[in-house]
Amino acid sequence: MEGGVLWISVQEGWCDRVDIREAPGRAANSRKTVVVSGIPDGIVKDDVMADILMIHFQKTKNRGGDVKDVVYPTTIKGVAYIIFEDQEVTENVLQKDEHRLEDKRLGRYYPLKISLYSEHVFTCVSSVLDLSIFGDKYILEDLVQELKKTIPALSFSPLQSNGQISVQGSFPAIKTLKDNLLLKANSLSGKGKRGERKPDQRPNIRIQKCGLFVEPNNTFVHNVNRKEQVVVLDTDIYYYMKHFLYKESLAKYNVVSHGVTDGEITTVYLENARASSDSRELERAKEGIEDLSAKLHCRLRKERFSLDGNTRPERQKYKQACESIKSRFPKVLVIPYDTHIDVIGSSSETYEFTQEVNRTVKSHFQKRFRR
Repeated sequence: MEGGVLWISVQEGWCDRVDIREAPGRAANSRKTVVVSGIPDGIVKDDVMADILMIHFQKTKNRGGDVKDVVYPTTIKGVAYIIFEDQEVTENVLQKDEHRLEDKRLGRYYPLKISLYSEHVFTCVSSVLDLSIFGDKYILEDLVQELKKTIPALSFSPLQSNGQISVQGSFPAIKTLKDNLLLKANSLSGKGKRGERKPDQRPNIRIQKCGLFVEPNNTFVHNVNRKEQVVVLDTDIYYYMKHFLYKESLAKYNVVSHGVTDGEITTVYLENARASSDSRELERAKEGIEDLSAKLHCRLRKERFSLDGNTRPERQKYKQACESIKSRFPKVLVIPYDTHIDVIGSSSETYEFTQEVNRTVKSHFQKRFRR
């Protein structure tokens, strides 16, 4: 186990790229196409599910209308593409805050996440794992079969001879996988050669601790005398929680926390504020964060303004437009980067926000052109 690397890479999937391969020639309909995720897999036949989706997006109560085509199934479990006849219907569907897929053939309702074609969606995550660190205790082929049965929503590539394997699925499914493997890894590495528990060390990554930023010089070492709970979150959801809801969600618990961000995944470590604190507080805090994360996963969507290829004045104008507009959208999180700007919030608010930014930028350059 020493020196083993469990997670080589984790990255968000790009559903628009999948759509181009599966539905060639439909790129022209991008403004009339939505990406739908959260569709239950294996409950009914694929053609039946396509009919259920068609009916859902034609209903007035769902702000739907005439549907041109339903692309289902796709190469990603639980994801479909709905192409409408009219762009106005697409906009109306996106502005509805909550979509519930309901049909007597499904047995219960399922919350859906809707995103405009070519935008980022949280549900498609790709990961590369190195399972070779389990080779001393497990037959790796048997371990993969166990994971497939435990988490059927994930798609696994063939296991390579070096122990690496690719996995694709929704973020909650990837999170469940990581939690499962971390438990197995901890059971193998919990004790040293002489039966002593090793201090838990983490890589040199930026650590965020309840409003306090800590930059470790080498490695971060936990206080081994305190109990700990671990929560794995999508980084975008973590940022949203931290900005709007994080302190509020932990205020009622007597715990301290810090988050370790590694690409698209942030691991949050929870510890009791005092050594004498009730360990049940940690469990309640973990459950509270996980419940909040699950709700946000169904509700949030992310838009991205790509700044690649833009001139410096154009990039600056997009950033200025976002700054000037965001006060009107108090529940939208704007994260500027050098190459792009991410916008995270509810389906309706992010859509309205990006439309307003685009109108502002377009109007600015049209006025300059007239001069």
